[in-house]
Formats: sequence, structure tokens, C-alpha cells
Amino acid sequence: QVHLVESGGGLVQPGGSLRLSCAASGSIFSIGVMGWYRQAPGKQRELVATISSGGRINYVDSVKGRFSISRDNAKNTVYLQMNSLKLEDTAVYYCNAPKVATTTGLLDAWGQGTQVTVSS
Repeated sequence: QVHLVESGGGLVQPGGSLRLSCAASGSIFSIGVMGWYRQAPGKQRELVATISSGGRINYVDSVKGRFSISRDNAKNTVYLQMNSLKLEDTAVYYCNAPKVATTTGLLDAWGQGTQVTVSS
């Protein structure tokens, strides 16, 4: 069994910054791609950013130049540094690792979500 635990969400003013963290734990051999999704009220969940185990990175266009994803493979942890936050960044942010190699096979793991609210 694998658990992803997010932290770092909160309330911030427009233009502010937050750093999200997501730590994976359990009987893990390796983790491939890790990523962040978000879901705003009344909207579909959207992919925000991904990072491969080798460091290849992708961002959705709306966050390019403002958000930065990184990971610490030794700690099975992925981060999302969010700068210049906008009202439209308000959402629940979810961590995902779609291919976690464990003692029982490959798992698609999700975190419980952390709320990010951008408001003046």
C-alpha cells in the first residue's frame, strides 16, 4: 500500500507564493512520473505539472513562468513552488504518482488534496 500526503496549502493574497509538498510512503521500490493536479469548484480536474524520475518537466500553459515543480527521489517527495498566484489558481491541489512500483505491483497513487485559496 502507498500513501501520498500533501501539505503546504492555505490562504494567500494575489501575487503571493505557496509551496506544496507531497511525500510518498509505503512499500515502494521506485516511482516514475509524479505530478500535481487541481480542481476548482464546478470544474474538471486538470493537470498542472509533471516531473519524471529523470527530471523531465511539463507544465500547463496557465502556470508556466509562475509555478515550479521539483522532486527529491531519495525522499520520494515532489514539490510545487507557486509564485505570482492569481485568483484563478484557487483549487484543491492533488498529488499523483501513476506508476509506483511496490511489492504488489504497479499502483496509481493519489493524495487526499490540499486547498489553495487565493483571495484579497
